[in-house]
Amino acid sequence: MSEERKMGASKPRGGSNPRPRIGPRPGPGAGPGSGPPMGMPVQKAKDFKGTLRRLAAYLLPHRTPLIAVLVTAILSTLFTIVSPKILGTATTKLFEGLMLKLRGMPGAGIDFTYISQILLLLAGLYGLSALFGYLQQYIMAGVAQKTVYALRQDVNEKLSRLPLQYFDSNAHGETLSRAVNDVDNISNTLSQSLTQLITSVVTILGIIIMMLTISPLMTLILLLTLPLSVFVVKGIATRSQSHFINQQKTLGELNGHIEEMYTGHPIVKAFGQEPQAIENFNEINERLFDAGWRAQFISGIIMPLMMFINNIGYVLVCVVGGILVTRGSIQIGDVQAFIQYARQFSQPITQTANIANVIQSTIASAERVFELLDETEEVPDAAEAEIITQPEGKVSFEKVNFSYKKDQPLIEDMDIDVQPGQTVAIVGPTGAGKTTLINLLMRFYEVDDGQITVDGVDIRRLDRGNLRSLFGMVLQDTWLFNGTIRENIAYGREGATEEEIVQAAQAANADHFIRTLPEGYDTLLNEEASNISQGQKQLLTIARALLADPAILILDEATSSVDTRTEVLIQKAMGRLMKGRTSFVIAHRLSTIRDADLILVMNQGRVIEKGNHGQLLAKGGFYADLYNSQFASRGAQQKAG
Repeated sequence: MSEERKMGASKPRGGSNPRPRIGPRPGPGAGPGSGPPMGMPVQKAKDFKGTLRRLAAYLLPHRTPLIAVLVTAILSTLFTIVSPKILGTATTKLFEGLMLKLRGMPGAGIDFTYISQILLLLAGLYGLSALFGYLQQYIMAGVAQKTVYALRQDVNEKLSRLPLQYFDSNAHGETLSRAVNDVDNISNTLSQSLTQLITSVVTILGIIIMMLTISPLMTLILLLTLPLSVFVVKGIATRSQSHFINQQKTLGELNGHIEEMYTGHPIVKAFGQEPQAIENFNEINERLFDAGWRAQFISGIIMPLMMFINNIGYVLVCVVGGILVTRGSIQIGDVQAFIQYARQFSQPITQTANIANVIQSTIASAERVFELLDETEEVPDAAEAEIITQPEGKVSFEKVNFSYKKDQPLIEDMDIDVQPGQTVAIVGPTGAGKTTLINLLMRFYEVDDGQITVDGVDIRRLDRGNLRSLFGMVLQDTWLFNGTIRENIAYGREGATEEEIVQAAQAANADHFIRTLPEGYDTLLNEEASNISQGQKQLLTIARALLADPAILILDEATSSVDTRTEVLIQKAMGRLMKGRTSFVIAHRLSTIRDADLILVMNQGRVIEKGNHGQLLAKGGFYADLYNSQFASRGAQQKAG
C-alpha cells in the first residue's frame, strides 16, 4: 500500500514556497513541440558530448535492432537513389529510337519491350525501397519506445526517492516538464528524426556518388551553388532570430495576461475592469502580431531564395549537359537523371540542417532529464529497518536541531514528550516552525542533530512506509482526485468494503450530503473537485482519514473558510477522528484548541511556552497575547459591523 494511500492526506498548498509544506505536490506541464522554425533560437545543452554519451547508454541494449535500422535505411535509400540512373537509360533508349525513326532508318522504332523491362525493374526497386523504409520505421519505433520506457521508469523511480526538499525548492511545472515533455521530446526524436538523419546522410552521399558517375563537371557546378545557399540562409536566419525571440517573449506575456484574467475573472467583473483588461490584451496582441509577422516574413523569404538559387543551378546543369550531349560525352538520359538528382539534392541537406536543430533541442531535453536523475536522494532506510506492528502513539522529540540552510538554524534543542492519546496543539506566528515540526515527524526532512522517537524507536531506524502508515493527515487545503466520492474515500485504505466506506462517511458527517447528490457515492468529482463545496471536501478528507484508522493524527485546522453550520459538522467529525488517538493540531484560531491536553507555543523554531489553555493564559505570556489579540480584533470587527 502506498504511503499517500495510508495517510489519507489532504492536498498540500501549491506554488514554490520558500517555506516547505507537507507532502508531495503536482504541477502542470505543456506538450512537446516538433522542432523550431528556421531562424528561431534553439535550446542547447551545456554538456553536449557528456549528455549524448549518457543517452547512447540507454540505446546500447538495443544494438542489434539499431544495426538492422541502419541496414534497412541504407538499402531503402540506395534503391531510391539508383532509380533515376536506371530511368535515364529508358529515356536514352526512347530518345534514340525516336531519332532513328525521324531520320527514316528502315526498321527503326522505339524498343517498348526494353522500356517495359526498365519500368518493371523500377517498380520493383521502388517497392523494395518502400518495404525497407517500412521495416526501418517499424524497428526504430520499437527501439524508441523501449528506450523511453526505461528512461521513464528511471525518472518515476527517482521521483519516488527524492526528498520533500526537492519539491519545495523546484517549481512543480518545471519538474513535470522534465518528466513528461522532455522525455516526449526524446521519444519523438528517436522514433522520427534519427531515422530521417540516417536517410538524409545516406541520400546526400549516394546522390553525390551517382552525380560524379554521370559528370564530374556538372557535379562541381551544382556544388558551387551550395555556399551561396548557406550564405543566404545564415544571413536571413540571423536577422529573423531577434524577431523570434521577441515573439516568444510577447507570447509568454499574452499567456500570462490571459491566465491572470481567467483565474481572476470574477474580480475583474466585480470591479468593472473589463475595458482595461481588453485594452491590455489588445496592446500585447498587437505587439505579438508585429513580432510574429516580422519573424515569419523574414524567415519565409528563405524558401523562395533557395528555390531561386537552385533554379540557377538547374539552368547551368541543363546548359552544360546539353553541350556534353552534343559532344557525345554523356547520353540524354544521363542529363535527365542528373536533373532528378539535382532536384533531390537540396531536400536532404535542408532536412539535415533542421534535424541538427532538433537533435540539439533533444540533447538539451536529455540533459534536463539527467539533471533530475542526478538530484540528491533522500537518506535510504536502514539495512534492517524496524516495523511497528501495534503502535501506541507515544512521540518524543529529544534535543532536536534542524535548519533548511546550514547557516540559518530554525529549530534548536527542541524537547517534546507526547503520551499516547494526547492532543497536542502547535501555535505560533507564520514561520515559527509549526509545519517544519510535522515535516520532521513524517521524516520528509532529516534532523541535523538529536532524535525523534515513536513508541521509543528512533524514526531513522523505522521503515519509511511503516512510519508514514502510522499517521493520518487532514490538511487545510483538501486533495481530492478525479474519480467518484466512493473512490476518494476508499483511497484511505486499500481493499475497504462498501460498508466500511459508508461507516467512515457517517462518522465524518458526510453521509447525509453524499446521499442528497443525484449519483450519491457514485458522484464523479472533477479534477479540482469544484462541483462540491469547500466544507464538503473537508468532510470527505476526514472520512478518508477515519477509514485509514491511523494511530497518530496530523490536523491542519480546516474550518477557516467554511460556513458556521459546516464548521460545526467538521469540528464534530474531527472530535470523533481524534478520539483515542495521539493528535497534532496546527492551530490558526486559538479558540478551537482550548481543550487540547498540551499546547506548544512556537516562535523562531523554539518552543517558548507549553502547557494547557488555562495554564498558558495564567502565565500572561506570548500565548496569552496571541489569544487576546485574536479576540480583541474579532470584537472590533463585530462593533464595526
